[in-house]
Amino acid sequence: MKIVLLCGNQPNHLALAHKVAAKYELIGIILEEKKSAGISVFNLIPRVIDKLFFGQINEAWNKLMNYYKTNYSGFPKTEIFKTSSINSNRVIEIVEHLKPDLIIVSGTSLIRKPLIEIKIHKGIVNLHTGISPYVKGGPNCTNWCLANNEFHLIGNTIMWLDAGIDSGNLIATETTSFTGNENLFEIHLKVMEHAHQLYLKVIDQLKNDSKKCPSVKQNDITKGNLYLSKMWNFLKKKALVENISTNRFQKVIQSAEYSEKKNNLKLVKL
Repeated sequence: MKIVLLCGNQPNHLALAHKVAAKYELIGIILEEKKSAGISVFNLIPRVIDKLFFGQINEAWNKLMNYYKTNYSGFPKTEIFKTSSINSNRVIEIVEHLKPDLIIVSGTSLIRKPLIEIKIHKGIVNLHTGISPYVKGGPNCTNWCLANNEFHLIGNTIMWLDAGIDSGNLIATETTSFTGNENLFEIHLKVMEHAHQLYLKVIDQLKNDSKKCPSVKQNDITKGNLYLSKMWNFLKKKALVENISTNRFQKVIQSAEYSEKKNNLKLVKL
């Protein structure tokens, strides 16, 4: 089964590429390199506030990226194509040239027509580091769960790609396991490692018998919540920091109520 990976250019995407290449025939990587927004008067003040009050949030994520950068050096040996826009005509030409059996997506901009309509034998699947439809969007669904006291919703989703934001039909959803003793970096690391593990599990099923892969409409489960980056404000960041620093995360994870909430979730099992 020939696979093409469409991904961002962060170290966690590099790690996923290596894990896929180690098990399957990864014939190409299309790497979307987004341009930095730069520093302006409009984003300078929020950056200063984040550094003063919420440094541990960014530090945890930077530590995660450094972890993957340290453990994975360069992309695996395959064809690498770089683009500033995943929806460019050039990307469509590359996909049509490579003729993959399966396209896997992680960390790109929202994929639109006509790329999303290309006929691929096994299909196009997407990784969402959150449990759809309960938690969708960004900038980081794990952080949203931590801020909203919804620790039982921390987990991952593999879905069939559609034109919406984390809205495709579901193939597999799983919660991430915690002991309650994790710091913020360790929480993110466990979520990302679990995400990659779930992706490989789905790819295995697609390779061996794709007809047995579920395709569950999200509305059949619940409406859920869609979070946007502009909603990630001072109060939400403050709530996250307090839930970690006061050991609320630990207490809830180790409670019977947490286990009950997890058990009552409607998940899609592969």
